[in-house]
Amino acid sequence: MQSHTALVSTDAELHMPEYVDRQALKVAGELVNFIENEALPGTGLEADQFWSGCAALMTDLAPLNRELLAERDAMQAAIDSWHRQERSKPHDSTAYRQFLESIGYLVPEGEPFEIDTDNVDPEIGLIAAPQLVVPVMNARFALNAANARWGSLYDALYGSDVIAPKAEIKGTGYDEARGSAVIAWSSEFLDSVLPFERGLHADVTAYAVESGDNGHTVSAILADETPVRLANPDQFRGFVADGECFRLLFAHNGLHFELHVDRNHPVGRQSPSGLADVILEAAVTTIQDCEDSVAAVDAEDKVKVYRNWLGLMKGDLVDSFEKNGQQTNRRLAEDRTYTGSGGDPLVLPGRSLMLVRNVGHLMTTDAVLDAAGDETPEGMLDGLVTVLAAMHDLRKIEGIRNSRSGSVYIVKPKMHGPKEVAFANTLFDRIEDVLGLERHTIKMGVMDEERRTSANLRECIRAARHRLIFINTGFLDRTGDEIHTSMQAGPVVPKGEIKDAAWLASYEDNNVDQGLASGFEGRAQIGKGMWAKPDRMKEMLADKIGQARSGANTAWVPSPTAAVLHATHYHQVDVATVRADLRQRPPIALDTLLTPPLLGARNLPDETIRRELDNNCQSILGYVVRWIDQGIGCSKVPDIDDVSLMEDRATLRISAQHIANWLEHGLLSSEEIEEAMRRMAAVVDKQNAGDPSYRPMATDPVASISFQTALELVLEGAHQPNGYTEPVLHRRRREAKAAHKQ
Repeated sequence: MQSHTALVSTDAELHMPEYVDRQALKVAGELVNFIENEALPGTGLEADQFWSGCAALMTDLAPLNRELLAERDAMQAAIDSWHRQERSKPHDSTAYRQFLESIGYLVPEGEPFEIDTDNVDPEIGLIAAPQLVVPVMNARFALNAANARWGSLYDALYGSDVIAPKAEIKGTGYDEARGSAVIAWSSEFLDSVLPFERGLHADVTAYAVESGDNGHTVSAILADETPVRLANPDQFRGFVADGECFRLLFAHNGLHFELHVDRNHPVGRQSPSGLADVILEAAVTTIQDCEDSVAAVDAEDKVKVYRNWLGLMKGDLVDSFEKNGQQTNRRLAEDRTYTGSGGDPLVLPGRSLMLVRNVGHLMTTDAVLDAAGDETPEGMLDGLVTVLAAMHDLRKIEGIRNSRSGSVYIVKPKMHGPKEVAFANTLFDRIEDVLGLERHTIKMGVMDEERRTSANLRECIRAARHRLIFINTGFLDRTGDEIHTSMQAGPVVPKGEIKDAAWLASYEDNNVDQGLASGFEGRAQIGKGMWAKPDRMKEMLADKIGQARSGANTAWVPSPTAAVLHATHYHQVDVATVRADLRQRPPIALDTLLTPPLLGARNLPDETIRRELDNNCQSILGYVVRWIDQGIGCSKVPDIDDVSLMEDRATLRISAQHIANWLEHGLLSSEEIEEAMRRMAAVVDKQNAGDPSYRPMATDPVASISFQTALELVLEGAHQPNGYTEPVLHRRRREAKAAHKQ
């Protein structure tokens, strides 16, 4: 076996920023320029005020941050020791729970309470709808996501595999047969969400707006020339007329949608009614991500992230690119204006309400060094700078706005238990003080993706109850932490079987139950995780409706197309009604939530182990090579069967931890892992052969930083803090950036 030793670079070989003294801090010059010349002007804050606040923040809170991380390590060491001692015995859930209580991993649950968050935009508390997550480091993706509040159902159906495989589209122009199938599917959808007193939308030959003393109403003419009206006239909300073309606005289950009538449009000519499109209100909220979907490892990268978020908050972010030989500028969409059904003007937001996901408590950044010359907590810097940028939105009284309620929405990931949520709450208090904002202007979303948070969710909610607006399950990170926490308990089941493990259903149900019991209705989102197969929309339509039926009022989607299609689920399912039923079910059993997904005495066939290893190695390499060599934090990566999957650090964490677990318990050897990595590197190289910027790994894996990164993530996975991939990825990406600049 060849050595997998890290290709270590000295600090002198890495890109080191030029530092500027600001108060007791040394700040990277590019960050100083961004803060003082771009972010601060227009906020009413002076540079000295900002930097002195930043210095005080780091001085006071960074030691507390380190203490929380040390507590994580101490708890994991204690859990590892307990599992080693108990490994030869059957799992004893009572003894395990008592042990976790004894070390403070489980905390007592307090008296009942409800959150009292105020000044929350309706998109958060009142509307059940999809939620997009997008890397804010990519300006075009960020703008596309922000503008995905509204999307074409016809385009989503026509361009996906819902109607038929995309490969069946005939020719390069409009395929009328496929178009007819889209129109038929949409007509059936409209029958369910916008029924007439009698008749079907497929039989309509004309839609019309009628005016009367009490405002406007909608009617339709059927093929037998008889007029019909809506079964529920109150669904009609407004219209826009432009000659013979007009748009009709309706609402159902709190979501808006438009019928576009245009007989001169190619699709409108094909439809008896002239219906050219159905536009759905889709991604009502979007998380602009600074964390798992970006590869931001130094001051240069962080400024790119912050600059795009600032542009979104100012409303002036523009991305220019070439499309079909022409220069195109993409910017934030304007609001949508109608004549309301009562005759008065009606304005609806044209963009998603944007949240921003900061990084968690673990990582530090060289963008700001403290008085001792040490890196400072990256999550603390994220909070301060993203809220500073959002002040431009808070100060607006007109134009493109994000929050009309005067709030800033920050999603905080990877927190372990109530103490860490309380620390984030304290951090937000301090940021509000530094920036002169009213208390609880900053709202917090808590990712329920770590085991200690899941097991203490009610107390985590309590710790942020004055500003909490969001809890969200994340299967992949939650599974990664499940494996790492139970690393010494024994080998886990194959990755595909984990979705059937007892703890997962308890985890998903507990998230909803605790949110409802804590008064989330009307104030906060209860969310569910990502659909990871962006090209499998037919499968998504069949499966993801279950998340709406679970009582969650939002769930993550990977693209604007997926947002439109998932929006149809919230028309099919009235989440409020579902929740009324769920409130009657008994609470989950904590012991079930804490049961590790172990193989036990079961033996796996060699072929099953080999297939699992190959699949994990291939997905790790396919993601890591883009992260390390190209700085792409989230992308569609073909799996071993060439099915494109949306990969980010959460998917990497579970794959790496799974192999590390099987290595730890002897199902695999390090030699077998490296051999599989080499074989899968050749597969990944072939899958990326058409990318001119791709650097092959298989030809010289020892010299490939990407290959060595993948190997390190697995072989050292049992020893990474909570199984996180960030420490290895950041160090190796910085190494690759330095190597590529030479």
